[in-house]
Amino acid sequence: MPSESKINAEILLNQLNVFTRLAIFYIFLGIALLFFLFYSVFKPNASLKKVYLVLFSLVVFGFVLHTIGLGLRWYVSGRAPWSNGYESMIYIAWTSTLAGILFTRKSFGGLAATMVLAATILFVSTLSFLDPEITPLVPVLKSYWLTIHVSLEAGSYGFLMLGAIIGLINLILMIFLTKSNKTRIKRIVQEMSYISELTLIGGLFMVSVGTYLGGVWANESWGRYWGWDAKETWALVTILVYAFILHMRLIPKLTGLFAYNVATTFGLGSVIMTYYGVNYYLSGLHSYATGDPVPVPNWVYMVVISIIIISALAYYKKRKYSVIS
Repeated sequence: MPSESKINAEILLNQLNVFTRLAIFYIFLGIALLFFLFYSVFKPNASLKKVYLVLFSLVVFGFVLHTIGLGLRWYVSGRAPWSNGYESMIYIAWTSTLAGILFTRKSFGGLAATMVLAATILFVSTLSFLDPEITPLVPVLKSYWLTIHVSLEAGSYGFLMLGAIIGLINLILMIFLTKSNKTRIKRIVQEMSYISELTLIGGLFMVSVGTYLGGVWANESWGRYWGWDAKETWALVTILVYAFILHMRLIPKLTGLFAYNVATTFGLGSVIMTYYGVNYYLSGLHSYATGDPVPVPNWVYMVVISIIIISALAYYKKRKYSVIS
């Protein structure tokens, strides 16, 4: 039976409803940051230092609450809070916010991407197919490797997703290119692309080390380091995709900001397949993380088509003004 203090901690966690409330808090922060990002594009002389300081302080405040919520769940369950679909989502939202605070703390656009991403992930975690119930671990997960391997793998997704959201915002900014603001937008896109590269390097490092250590855990649990299991294979695909994206600057014709931001946006597909697709549509030794197969929602196709349209418009504008490579 859980101790009295754990029971009280779980009651407090349920009463606070931290993660659902943070989703709303983060999305309003993201909207505010996006507003001031575009305001700075069209009003370059506006002084927004105080506004940014207030918004950044609110981001840090939300991150502290997020950390407390994860800590409470860890204390109640007695294990690392990233062992199932719901827990991994709230953890990825936490690592996304951490990446934003570390790498984008001086950028309206970077912080806006951070908040939009974290809010979206937390909203997804509230969907009915993700159960927030705290349950006992299956035997294979009762290992110290859960804390090490899964924290690196799931944590890397937050960093990689942040790079994709920054890439999408950069493409949207390119659509607003005009003769009067092209220099300003180019500077913002360059700045955010540098931030994106930092987050992708961090994410690639984490997913690579996590996959390597996962092989060590696999040898302890299943007697082999690598077996081309679906999850293992797609983790390797993700590593290769992002290694390519980060080396695109060495390839002629792929060195520009436009190509890089398009690649970071669509590269997210490998992360989604690794995290969701494998769990719900493929089977393997990682089936303890699975869910009931569901049809691909129509909104997924709509999002992909929208991103393609945004990319095409951004390409047209950047070619028209020849200011962004």
